[in-house]
Amino acid sequence: MTKATHYIELENKHGAFNYKPLPVVLNKGLGVHVWDVDDNKYLDFLSAYSAVNQGHCHPKIIKALTDQAQILTLTSRAFYNDVLGEFEKYMCNYFGYDRVLPMNTGVEGGETAVKLARRWAYDVKGIAANKARIIFAENNFWGRTIAAISSSSDEDSYGGFGPYVPGFTNIPYNDLGALETELKDHNVAAFMVEPIQGEAGVVVPDEGYLTQVAALCKKYNVLFIADEVQTGIARTGTLLACDHENVKPDILILGKALSGGVMPVSAVLASDEIMLTIKPGQHGSTFGGNPLGCKVAMAALEVIKDENLVDNAFKLGNKFRAGLAAMNLPMMTTIRGRGLLNGVVIEPFNGHQAYDVCLKLKENGLLAKQTHDHIIRFAPPLVITETQLNEALTIIEKTFRAMM
Repeated sequence: MTKATHYIELENKHGAFNYKPLPVVLNKGLGVHVWDVDDNKYLDFLSAYSAVNQGHCHPKIIKALTDQAQILTLTSRAFYNDVLGEFEKYMCNYFGYDRVLPMNTGVEGGETAVKLARRWAYDVKGIAANKARIIFAENNFWGRTIAAISSSSDEDSYGGFGPYVPGFTNIPYNDLGALETELKDHNVAAFMVEPIQGEAGVVVPDEGYLTQVAALCKKYNVLFIADEVQTGIARTGTLLACDHENVKPDILILGKALSGGVMPVSAVLASDEIMLTIKPGQHGSTFGGNPLGCKVAMAALEVIKDENLVDNAFKLGNKFRAGLAAMNLPMMTTIRGRGLLNGVVIEPFNGHQAYDVCLKLKENGLLAKQTHDHIIRFAPPLVITETQLNEALTIIEKTFRAMM
């Protein structure tokens, strides 16, 4: 029995089958590389679903973690601590908002945004009690809690878990007409949308879509919620994906790379008018805003600025898409993305689908993951160099041509 087989069998025997990983068992990561238990080295082109934008085990982030871990890790919000206020000020200045509410996971950020929108709807907009509606885009993904799956159009996520949360409506993504039709209803509190849909397959909306979304929401007094858990923190070649159109959402949700993949940290940012509708006892988390997470998040954001990762993502993202297009491979029917968040739509060939390609990429030293049966997402850590990117392009082309 190999080491990998041993660990996989342990999970199969004692764990739940809520994921279907590629058959690789990792035990080390540094920068853009990861190693498995048999000492094979890989380029990581998933980045833990964009949580590891700053690269694996970034020394500055790890130092912030270890330094704070030796002093104070958790107080709960029953008491003040000497890091949370510093973090809140840092976040507000960094992203340009009045206030921030820290949580842990991305889905908690989404739940927080929905609660804020509903409370604002009742206290500020004047919607009658229990009548507030939230509009979502079809094929959205913001987690798998009961609330998140209640807005899902993916039967794998919601099937068999009802009843669902009321007051949620889906409309087609990138459809301004459908959005305006819904916004005319006074009971609509918010429209929550990913600037680029990640799990749906890196679906990029038409140019100007976000600008018009913001304008329509303002026209009808509806909050624009941007779910930037995956697209934020430099991933798409701007600090936020909304920055491509110079749009500022009313509520901004961040997570994943907010801690550089070191521990769960998420945050929701908004104006005084929105955030101050929440009163003590109405929302919270034992771990949300813990000193350890706050220190880690500040270090992670400093790395983004200090290492110019926004510019690197923009430049190398353009190079990556151009490199894929230059391969002129007929099974790559669509190449799309921004920055270093990219998706390739695969036409099945010689009996192969996207998962089969990912298995072969693994054999050749690159880890990527399919979404659905026909799309591969390529999203390396933003610290990747041009040399490493060229190495990845060589592996990708070699893999596809060997399977033709």
